[in-house]
Amino acid sequence: MKRLSLLLLGGLAVATVAACGGKKPETPAPAQGPNADSIAAANQAREDSARKAQEEADRKAREEAERRQRIADSLAGIGKTTEAVRTLLATMIHFDFDKSNIRPGDAAILDQKVAILQANAGLRIRISGHCDERGSDEYNLALGNRRATAAKQYLVSHGIDASRIETASYGEERPLDPGHNEEAWAKNRRDESDILAGGDALKQP
Repeated sequence: MKRLSLLLLGGLAVATVAACGGKKPETPAPAQGPNADSIAAANQAREDSARKAQEEADRKAREEAERRQRIADSLAGIGKTTEAVRTLLATMIHFDFDKSNIRPGDAAILDQKVAILQANAGLRIRISGHCDERGSDEYNLALGNRRATAAKQYLVSHGIDASRIETASYGEERPLDPGHNEEAWAKNRRDESDILAGGDALKQP
């Protein structure tokens, strides 16, 4: 009887141990993902980077636009300057009937041409003399030549190299006014100046 009791107790102990099963199996920990703060920080960093890149692109675009505008303004200014100087250079001088001497008012016009030639060392011009219809062709060609030469001599006497100035005479062949009265003749007794070289970007005196 005593022995049976011990056996029963031993079996109960074994059953109890078996029922406990020793160590419980470990439950795997949930995977750690990025938290909300780190996601927000990453998004903010991307937005900041994109904004800076856009700002830099905008800045470069503005600088390029400003550079192009400066170039355009400069070219426009050069164009206006050149046109203004061309206009002054093309101003005609006129002569009294059968004369080739430079009148005081026309001397002031030639003084402007002197200043332009001094400011533009590469500029070369041609002065052409013209007459009204009175007189023979031969006489008017000679008179036109004297008128062109008178203007050239004036420029040379004021410091312009003679090699920069050519002369020509057209006599009565190229009238400005086809009329046959004193008003027309006064217009046609003239010297004209044309640019031969160096007129692309003229400086103002």
